[in-house]
Amino acid sequence: MKKNDYIILAIILVIALGLRLYKINTPLADLHSWRQVDTAAVARNFSREGINLLKPTYDDISSIQTGYENPEGLRMVELPIYNAIFASLYRYLPITSLEIYGRLTSAVFSLITIAVLYYFALKEKNRIAAIATALIFALFPYFVFFSRVILPETTAVSFMMLSLLFLYHAVQRKDRAIILFTLGGIFFALSILTKPTTIFYGLTAVYLFLVSYKFDVFKNWKPYYYFILALLPFVAWRVYITQFPEGIPASTWLFTTVNTFEGPREIFFRPAFFRWMFMERIGLAILGIYGVFFFVAGFVGRYKRLFIHSIFFSGFVYLFTFQGGNVQHEYYQTVLLPAIALISGVGIAQILELPNKYIHKVLLYPTIAVVFLFGAFFSYYKVKDYYNYPNDLPRIAELIKIFTEPDDRIVTDRLGDTTLLYLADRKGAPAVYKPPNELKELGYEYLVTTNPDLIQTLKEEGYVIVVENELFTMVEL
Repeated sequence: MKKNDYIILAIILVIALGLRLYKINTPLADLHSWRQVDTAAVARNFSREGINLLKPTYDDISSIQTGYENPEGLRMVELPIYNAIFASLYRYLPITSLEIYGRLTSAVFSLITIAVLYYFALKEKNRIAAIATALIFALFPYFVFFSRVILPETTAVSFMMLSLLFLYHAVQRKDRAIILFTLGGIFFALSILTKPTTIFYGLTAVYLFLVSYKFDVFKNWKPYYYFILALLPFVAWRVYITQFPEGIPASTWLFTTVNTFEGPREIFFRPAFFRWMFMERIGLAILGIYGVFFFVAGFVGRYKRLFIHSIFFSGFVYLFTFQGGNVQHEYYQTVLLPAIALISGVGIAQILELPNKYIHKVLLYPTIAVVFLFGAFFSYYKVKDYYNYPNDLPRIAELIKIFTEPDDRIVTDRLGDTTLLYLADRKGAPAVYKPPNELKELGYEYLVTTNPDLIQTLKEEGYVIVVENELFTMVEL
């Protein structure tokens, strides 16, 4: 990279960070708050009780997610590296809220991803491709929103991009190669420990080894070293968490199934999967319809080699593997975003290389700019609602804090959504998953609901009403 590249990239990163500060201080009740608060709760417990990566806990102590009662609130999914980072910031430098630290941590890691993608596009195509790739990741609203949520995906993707960056250099040089391979393996390990779904970018690593060593790849020690270093910690973690089944949520549905109001429905390679993913998500929400032109141009374009296509291929193998998860949850596309940004950014460069006899260059540049802006606008029209949150939840949470003690266990009638538990800073169950008398035997003190039928039943059974207003009803169990 030359001096101009550093200046251009610095400007893009400043703009990107500014956009990611939008509504950074809102309550943690926006899109996918149920998943964000689970991540934040682990960090909050770390900040209070000390960081223990081997024993992350959160607010849900019920059997709803795992099928086992979970009195300690164990959360045995990914290794809580991301949680520990912003918990440490809040614990040792408490100048702002834990939630702002969580969002800032994600935002900063997204800037690392932008920088790496800029470098890849620059090396594999040209500066225009690099600028376009970085601008798409920096400016398009879907990228912005999911680069500042309190979820581990953005951090994991950043670790994986760093791993590929070190490997990209390691396979091209002999001096200090062992250092680069080691760093690449370490960041790969950090990535899949932080979020296992990023492992699909290992296919890009395989491509780099195959291109560099060709038929000697199986005789070379470097691929074995890289992947053993990358995978061994992950295997150890997965073996370790099997000791705590009460802390491991069910996840097999992520491959083939979505939950609907009619119950679970299989979506694996069904027409609905392609409509949701390629029209609603990638077409409209991520690329704002107009950005699809860039995406297609990048996919069919010619490059020096297939490195960019290998990143694209890795991302879409992930998409087609976790079809249920990707349709059910927008945040699952976070792992896919580097592939989309890179292929679309290079697509813009491809369009600008069209011969003069086919297109007027004077009109081409403003047309590209207008299409880019239209894509960003239509994406924003879809994504702007992601920032919204129900105003009643923070109010209910404050009232729960007033009428209960910090150690009280409560049941919130929220169909498994833990947002209210987190906002109220109470441990408990996010749904009425057992009859009230059984919940009382399990140690729950209060039940919070807005269901009029349940309220009437509780009154008829003689439960004491602690609070009853237009927002909610709380009864003592």
